[in-house]
Amino acid sequence: HVQLVESGGGSVQTGGSLRLSCVASGHTKDNYYMAWFRQTPGKEREGVAAIDSDGRTTYVESVKGRFTISRDSAKSTVYLEMSSLKPEDTAMYYCAAAPPTAAMQVLAKDSYKYWGQGTQVTVS
Repeated sequence: HVQLVESGGGSVQTGGSLRLSCVASGHTKDNYYMAWFRQTPGKEREGVAAIDSDGRTTYVESVKGRFTISRDSAKSTVYLEMSSLKPEDTAMYYCAAAPPTAAMQVLAKDSYKYWGQGTQVTVS
């Protein structure tokens, strides 16, 4: 079993920056895909960014050039650096992890087995 704990959320003004962190513990594997999702009330959980064990990244179009996902395997931590934040970025942000599979859709929530509890980001 894998436990994920997010931190770093908060309230920020439009144009500001935040860095989210997600620490993994338990039976973690360095080859796992790690990802960040976000969700607002009444909407589907949306994949924001994903990173594989080799550092290859994938982003949803709306955050390209503004968000950066990275991982520190030695610390079992994945980060999401967010800049030029917009009100539409307001959401609960979730960390997710999963072993890689063939033809994996890395920004699809059904691809991920392990989830954190979320951290709220509010942009006003």
